[in-house]
Amino acid sequence: MVGNTYKTATVALPIAESKNALAREMTFLQHLEELRVRVIRIVLAIGVVSVLSFVLSIREVKLGDLLLYLPLPDPFENIASQVIRRVAGDTLPSFVKLVVTAPGQAIVAQFYVSVLLGIIIGMPVISREVGGFLNPALYPHEKRMVLNLLIPATVLFAVGALVSYILMVPFMLDFLYRYAVVSGPVGQVVTFITIDGLMGFVFVFLVAFGLVFQLPIIMWVATKVGLVQPGFWMKYFRYAFVAFVIFGAVITPDGSGITMWFVALPMTALYGLGYLVIRLRLKPKAKLD
Repeated sequence: MVGNTYKTATVALPIAESKNALAREMTFLQHLEELRVRVIRIVLAIGVVSVLSFVLSIREVKLGDLLLYLPLPDPFENIASQVIRRVAGDTLPSFVKLVVTAPGQAIVAQFYVSVLLGIIIGMPVISREVGGFLNPALYPHEKRMVLNLLIPATVLFAVGALVSYILMVPFMLDFLYRYAVVSGPVGQVVTFITIDGLMGFVFVFLVAFGLVFQLPIIMWVATKVGLVQPGFWMKYFRYAFVAFVIFGAVITPDGSGITMWFVALPMTALYGLGYLVIRLRLKPKAKLD
């Protein structure tokens, strides 16, 4: 009987392990299926908005005394081209011309802008799908932290992008092109920029400043989870300031020593804001012996 019991146990053990392995495999496959469905939804949301931005145009329509702005089919005067013209009018100096140097350059630029609009307008769908996929893996306190930081992070990113678009990009383009005009022979320097060059320049700085404005959030999270104490930020302020100046010098494309301060000074102000919030909202944790 003992021998039979031992044999039964030894036989049952691989069967149980195989069942557990199968259950784990099924769970993993289910996660993959869920990820596939959510990715498809995200791609569809971005794709639909991108296509509409590429084939529709925002036009003024008068209904009696009422003026409406409606999307109407027009692939040549589409929303993407309207965005490009608006960006050029808001950021380019009056003496700089927007040019096309290759046959398909304008279409490619409009395609990129359409995809960017798809990502921006589809962000609610993207956030919902990403959050829905990660939600089961988070503890309740982690969910609360993410929700509490979501709105401030979004607002700070938007503010950073607006500061870049309204102040930084126009100033830097004007400064760099005026510098080029003065450096060359009088009246012989022709200033222009390609469509993709302009949109790439603007996009990089919008994203860079949006991420730079996340500095208070990074400081808060690092202190909240106990990586550093609140006093750490004041203790190493001088080193942080030097790092901000170096970072500003690296991402600004001129060697004037002026434009880098448009990056370093806002980062310093954000650093101070983050430290102030941490001191008011968080108490230092006692160190373990």
